[in-house]
Amino acid sequence: MNSPITKAISAAVLRLRTKSPFFATLALFAKFIPTNKVETAATNGRDIYINPEYFLNLNPRQQDGLLLHEVLHAALLHVTRRGVRDSHVWNIAADIVTNGIIMQQSGQFDLPDGAIRDENLENFSVEEIYELLIQNQENLPELAMVDLLEVPITNEEGETNSTDNDDQNQESNQQSTIEVSRQQEMESHWRNALQHAAIISQNQDKGELPGGMTREFTAANSSQLDWRSYLWRYLVQTPNDFSGFDRRFIGNKLYLESLQGESLHVYVAIDTSGSINNDSLGNFFTEVRGILRSYPHVQCQLYFVDVEVYGPYQLDASTAIPTPEGGGGTSFTTFFEHIAQVWDGQTTSVIVYLTDGYGTFPEEKPQLPVLWVVTPGGLDSNNFPFGEVVRLVG
Repeated sequence: MNSPITKAISAAVLRLRTKSPFFATLALFAKFIPTNKVETAATNGRDIYINPEYFLNLNPRQQDGLLLHEVLHAALLHVTRRGVRDSHVWNIAADIVTNGIIMQQSGQFDLPDGAIRDENLENFSVEEIYELLIQNQENLPELAMVDLLEVPITNEEGETNSTDNDDQNQESNQQSTIEVSRQQEMESHWRNALQHAAIISQNQDKGELPGGMTREFTAANSSQLDWRSYLWRYLVQTPNDFSGFDRRFIGNKLYLESLQGESLHVYVAIDTSGSINNDSLGNFFTEVRGILRSYPHVQCQLYFVDVEVYGPYQLDASTAIPTPEGGGGTSFTTFFEHIAQVWDGQTTSVIVYLTDGYGTFPEEKPQLPVLWVVTPGGLDSNNFPFGEVVRLVG
């Protein structure tokens, strides 16, 4: 016989189906775990934990709002996107986004008492809100519940599995690599969920995402390119030289443990000429985030380029991508001339240029290796005079 909390969660999921096929589809990808280990509700990015007593004391509209709040945290990858940012401020920023999305759904949901709402910020991405909050920490809103958890493994009761300290010390390197693999699996799981939900939405809701979802939907999508593999080639002399790597993980393209002492400087150029539309810019930003997440020691300088060069902007996994500049014609020459002046000739570096490929190329091949990331319908790969060309799909 089902328990009251199991029945209540099932009823909330069923109500989601009548309110939003998009949200209901996301909920089907979540695992709900009743547990007293959390005070209200929480997620570790994959599973969702709900305190039975707290949940049963909410009215149905609040139950629906709370359940959707946690589903959105998980589906929009708010746990893994945090990186090294302050967890408390990030949780507030993520709550502002999720609660904004929920309350924009034509009055279909309510939130529990104490939920954070900021209508001036909620249409920004979590990364953008975080940057605004971190600059004004003395005026942070009060966080009603800490619901973004760093729980690597849970059993059916929501309890964290653990090992003895001796075992942890002996297996720390292997566990770190497993955690990377688990994070990739979780991101793939929710990318699949978002794609399914979008298809369902297109079929039943005339193709429109629920209010407030568009910006976060784009931010949560992972890069198309496997940046760990692409950038690894520039960290070593040859991709056939596997000396120094843990051979157990080479087959899975996991090189983090062996590259902890390495450093790679990436000069990223984003084409912001008039031929680049907003969809292409969004795809470019997603690939830049993939670069920043690829290795812990990647140093990234970002430039926006049309016929002029705007930048550099120093980026890491915790910084937001700045507002683009440009909109004019296209010249690749000015950027490569700039890099020739600023590169010290010693630092291991690579140039990544995101573009449609239509523009003026320099006459001389640059000293640094170049990786062109080209939009669908962009210049034919054979017409690039130097560098490696990879193409994004539509």
